[in-house]
Amino acid sequence: MNLQRPITIWLTGLPASGKTTLGKVLQGKIRQLNIPVVLLDGDEVRSGLCADLGYSEADRTENIRRVANVAKLLNSQGVVSICCFVSPLQSMRQMARSVVGENSFYEVFTDAPVEVCQSRDFKGNYSKAMNGLLLNFTGISDRYENPLHPNLHLSTAELNVNEAADALYSHFLKWCDV
Repeated sequence: MNLQRPITIWLTGLPASGKTTLGKVLQGKIRQLNIPVVLLDGDEVRSGLCADLGYSEADRTENIRRVANVAKLLNSQGVVSICCFVSPLQSMRQMARSVVGENSFYEVFTDAPVEVCQSRDFKGNYSKAMNGLLLNFTGISDRYENPLHPNLHLSTAELNVNEAADALYSHFLKWCDV
């Protein structure tokens, strides 16, 4: 299938809100169309490209800046980029949009309350943060600013994975003019 224009799909939300799960499902669906696609996940990026960064606001901003530049580079090579990052502040997401380009950046808000995210947290990070063992944890000891005008708002507490993934895929097809 022909891709009219490669884009960046930026999934944002609290930790364990479904960003990476939905990103991986979308990546599989896009691959079935024989469209080049790369998934950039926060944990994976932090273990390599951004291993030198912590979780201060300045470090988080730099993390997002680097990822946005990689996404832009991928788009310039005809590759769809799916970015799964908490990116907690509106200013960070706006900076990412500016780097990638307004016409190529699609913000998806994976919206779930802290209680739901906590119940899904197989890493135990919410518990650690609530017990003071993990500092600067978004949703507990650090703030998250909900997107003001996301391109897609998915209530991942109400939709199951398949429903949310289908909605995301449907929007992807429109955004890319596939």
